[in-house]
Amino acid sequence: MHQICLSTRRTLTALLGVALLAPAVVTAQAAAQSATQSSASTSAPSTKPKVAQDTTKRRPAGALGPQSGERHLSFRDTGSDLDSLWPPRMPAPLPNSILPNKRIIAFYGNPLSTRMGILGEFEPQEMLRKLDEEVAEWNRADPKTPVQPALHLIAEVANPHPGPSGKYRTRMDSTMIEKVYGWAKSRNALLFLDLQIGQSTLQEELPWIEKFLLRPDVHLGIDPEFAMKRSGGIPGKRVGSYDAEDINYAIRFLANLVEKHNLPPKVLVVHRFTQRGITNYKNIKLDPRVQVVIQMDGFGAPWLKRDSYYSYVKKEPVQFAGWKQFTKPKNDNPRTSREAILRLWPVPLYIQLQ
Repeated sequence: MHQICLSTRRTLTALLGVALLAPAVVTAQAAAQSATQSSASTSAPSTKPKVAQDTTKRRPAGALGPQSGERHLSFRDTGSDLDSLWPPRMPAPLPNSILPNKRIIAFYGNPLSTRMGILGEFEPQEMLRKLDEEVAEWNRADPKTPVQPALHLIAEVANPHPGPSGKYRTRMDSTMIEKVYGWAKSRNALLFLDLQIGQSTLQEELPWIEKFLLRPDVHLGIDPEFAMKRSGGIPGKRVGSYDAEDINYAIRFLANLVEKHNLPPKVLVVHRFTQRGITNYKNIKLDPRVQVVIQMDGFGAPWLKRDSYYSYVKKEPVQFAGWKQFTKPKNDNPRTSREAILRLWPVPLYIQLQ
């Protein structure tokens, strides 16, 4: 087992530059897109004489892009016709469902890497202390929605090389997963197991973590960025994608576990920061035994992240909404405040800190 861990650590070390490559590319693309939207909404100079207008009763229109400020269309009541899409039609929550009565605050990463997220950046007790502080801050910011703490472990890491499996992915060993599960238990926290499947499929990868998903406090995350089955290519070189068909498979897999083993409903987190990250979203079939969160991924200035939230969460409603918050200034500078996150519509019920 020690040799497996060393091998995994070497793989992760080689991979560190890959995990954040694609978000940087797409962030730049999103900035260009927002600039285009802003310029498109600006009319050409008029040659007609100006006419004085009574603006005392006019409500400022919402906006996107770097000049949007407090008028950003991702916020509630700034003029977006998308406000009415939320909440979308969904099954009534079953008993012991986590959402929508709680907000999940999750620390993301891998303990073998200090660069893949806050979960591995600090020693375990320091990391858990920071989780306690974050939970307390969110409970103060929104006391009406109690916090459910969580650890979100990258249990399968996409590789830039095919590896022994030829699938461009590395599975973490059970010893490490059990260790992180123990950390979560010490805080009555959930554990999410996140899959970066490379050139594999969910049909192949979900069975190997089934024994963990049989536990009532273990849930699932899937990352389209590193799912190359549909787009082809090497993880980190191109941005991957999941279709509704793939997400429906994950929903059915989890729903069957809930039904067969009398488990409380599972939460499925799907990361998203590109248009092609999820295709045919209208074909996603909800099931009361599985609660689906579409999480806005990626990093950048607050306005840019709000642009992504508007385009990839608010505009294409599925069930519940999530928000990615980076903890390092090189990624989110400045960080989006909790107050600003709570102004979003829909209000995120899953907050992931990386």
